[in-house]
Amino acid sequence: MSRFISRRRFLEDSLLSITAAAGAAYAASNPVLAQQSGGSVAANDKIGVAIIGSGGRAGDHRGYYTRNNRCAILYIVDPDASRMPDKLVDDIAATQDGIKPQRIPDMRKAFEDKSVDIVSIATSNHWHALTGIWAVQAGKHVYLEKPGSHNVYEGMALAAASKKYNKVVQIGTQCRSNPSNINAVAFIREGGIGEVKFARGLCYKRRTAIGALGEYPIPGHVDYDIWSGPAPIMPLTRPRFDYDWHWQRLYGNGDLGNQGPHQTDIARWHLGVERHPNMIIAYGGRLGYDKANPKGNDPNYIDAGDTANTEVSIYDYGDKCMVFETRGLATPSLRISNAAADDKRAEASVGVITYGSKGYVVQSEYGYSAAYDLEGKRIKEFTGGGDHFRNFVDAVGKGDPSAVNADAACGALSSALSHMGNISYYLGEKNKVSVEELKERLKEIKSLDNDDETVDRTVAHLQASKVELDKTPMSVGPLLKFDNETKRFTNNDEANAMLTREYRAPYIVPKPENV
Repeated sequence: MSRFISRRRFLEDSLLSITAAAGAAYAASNPVLAQQSGGSVAANDKIGVAIIGSGGRAGDHRGYYTRNNRCAILYIVDPDASRMPDKLVDDIAATQDGIKPQRIPDMRKAFEDKSVDIVSIATSNHWHALTGIWAVQAGKHVYLEKPGSHNVYEGMALAAASKKYNKVVQIGTQCRSNPSNINAVAFIREGGIGEVKFARGLCYKRRTAIGALGEYPIPGHVDYDIWSGPAPIMPLTRPRFDYDWHWQRLYGNGDLGNQGPHQTDIARWHLGVERHPNMIIAYGGRLGYDKANPKGNDPNYIDAGDTANTEVSIYDYGDKCMVFETRGLATPSLRISNAAADDKRAEASVGVITYGSKGYVVQSEYGYSAAYDLEGKRIKEFTGGGDHFRNFVDAVGKGDPSAVNADAACGALSSALSHMGNISYYLGEKNKVSVEELKERLKEIKSLDNDDETVDRTVAHLQASKVELDKTPMSVGPLLKFDNETKRFTNNDEANAMLTREYRAPYIVPKPENV
């Protein structure tokens, strides 16, 4: 905790040392502050913030910046006007000496305002990277929710932009700032569980079907051109406009790319790998939602989501391996072997289990991990939550992009795991296989040794959810081989095309080399 305190003090000391002349110049350049404070220097130590997005997670952004008296929220940006009611801005103004944020649909206006220092991003996934790139190009520092990108090259482009413009970028994988995780990683590095070659990430998170595929009216309070942004303008095919974009691949990345980046990030950290995997394969499907048919036995019912709700992705690093399991149907937690039946810390639903030659580390909560020996006895606990936002603001105060705990390059590596897994799954979506055929395919991953256990558990899970695999079998994607030098797949041109996407002008994400 001491390092967070020292950064906070650095920030406070540095901001308090701003001269009155600089403060007056800052206020004069800021039409919002000048209007609200009469141009006085009372606001001269404020860090100007623009929050992009106003949904659920954006509420956490607002909460942090309104609690930090060094910050002032100057803009709330959302193409959906219904999410920016009068009460929202009035409540913000009440916490920051009457400074009332402007409500705008287009982020580019906020980026033009020199009084904005920080851009805090909580948009839908397909807007993540471009928002961050535009912001750093405009001279702003960026806090960006995970995954930070919609595809592999977008993550690389954001990392390149952060480096080129020397701006602080913090990806919202907040476990990186938690002492529990920092100390657990140190324990692993010190050999606490022996040699570590395998980690398993888990997203056992119940998700229901999102309703029938169809064509629905676009809400009148939404600027759909701006909302669509880098994606093509398409009819609205899901019943609920908000949130359910996560389960449509044009905009979201399924739970592998929604929840997954938190756990793939920790698993990668535990393994100590700072590169992309050599090989990737994924299997699963969007299964079990035929029972959600609201009309009973309507043969024409199709769920509007097109991402997998059951997905196992496997990442081979040569000498190490990671498996990530996504389960959207009801399922119990996964436990390590031999642990006491009443030890709830020995299991995880949304977390990471890392396997060593002498034991395990189980991350069962964001702020809690525990180490076990091979007999299932708990030998050490790691506790404590951090403050990822404060780590970011401290880095901004220091003007030091390296001071954040989850920079753009770190985020790009972890989110790429989700994107690569989805690429394999999407390419093999029509390749339906039996359980025996699936097991045979997975033998190609040599570092996995033998993963029949994961397949068998996945099959048992689906059967418990009344999925009839003889009628709706799982799909398996191609085994993709990736070159860390060229940043391309070496054995599949279709997969290379999916490292990026076709963009719609003017919402074009530049190539990494062109930022």
